[in-house]
Amino acid sequence: MTESVRDFARRTETPFLIMDLDIVEENYRKLKKAIPNCRVFYAIKANSHARVIEKLRDIGSSFDVASAGEIKKLLNLGISPKNMIFANPIKREQDIALAYDVGLKLFAVDSKMEIEKIAENAPGSEVVIRLSVENKHSDWPLSRKFGADSLVALELIAFANRVKLKPIGLSFHVGSQNYDLYSWKNAIEKASKIFYWAERHYGIHLSVLDIGGGMPVKHLKPVPTIEEIGEIVCETVFDCLGHLKDLQIFVEPGRSMVGDAGILVSKVLLRCQRGSEEWIYLDSGVFHGLMETIENFRYEIRVEGKDKEAKAPFVLAGPTCDSVDKMYDDASLPKSITKNDIVYFMNAGAYTVEYGTHFNGIDSPKVYFI
Repeated sequence: MTESVRDFARRTETPFLIMDLDIVEENYRKLKKAIPNCRVFYAIKANSHARVIEKLRDIGSSFDVASAGEIKKLLNLGISPKNMIFANPIKREQDIALAYDVGLKLFAVDSKMEIEKIAENAPGSEVVIRLSVENKHSDWPLSRKFGADSLVALELIAFANRVKLKPIGLSFHVGSQNYDLYSWKNAIEKASKIFYWAERHYGIHLSVLDIGGGMPVKHLKPVPTIEEIGEIVCETVFDCLGHLKDLQIFVEPGRSMVGDAGILVSKVLLRCQRGSEEWIYLDSGVFHGLMETIENFRYEIRVEGKDKEAKAPFVLAGPTCDSVDKMYDDASLPKSITKNDIVYFMNAGAYTVEYGTHFNGIDSPKVYFI
């Protein structure tokens, strides 16, 4: 952590998220280099601050949107609907119609009813069929809620074609914060079979492979680098789909684009003993930036001036009048941690302020840039 971050934290009211846009740009360029000629659609749900979006807009990114609200936000920032994919496979009909009316014509689907909604509200649009793939090596598996099995996906391609949509490819997501390189390999191999059968059985040529997101950010566990992921993606695409000269690779990064560009800064409000447990309460919590901890997502936590101290287990909780507002039962923190200590949640640029609420009248963390 740089001295400038520490100085800023000492003089700024907590909680807040501090972001470095140079890291965002570096992450974008690393991804483009790791998967040459890919088209990047940044998933703005990870961090939709206007300055993050403007930075990515200015260096050439496209965008993954999930609602009319996100579409309107991008339009207001001067982003063309031609540079958006409506990748949420569960959309309100009025949102589909709005997207179509402003010129967004690229949608993700994973069910027959969703295809019917798009055919009615966005006729003639392009669709990618979302395939269900193995998610077991990720912190947040997505495959139960989203994605069609292979045979269903093939049927959806044919159905979309029958209702005069344009099925152009397949998408998948290996799960958020995925640690296993072979998750992408296995998913691409699975998708490649559907490319083959769509052309063989229905005469439908697919030209887009959308590999979603899932690229991890370093916290406490070892993670594969974007270069390693890119290498296995490129090798598998060449082996399985190298014969398709018009193939386009889409990538929808969220966490990996902004996660390590941010630090969430909080302050200790209270230390107390409850039975046999020591509790620490912060001015940020589950409802104010740390929602992901309820699934036991483990951030690296540092305490100002106490990194070299011996550690002890604490229950770590937030400031609200709700018992759900508890991050960890076993946070390893310096033994002397106490009131007014500054606490840093490292690599917290994604899914922190986006999950923030105004619960109990407490504001979400402010966002600052260095």
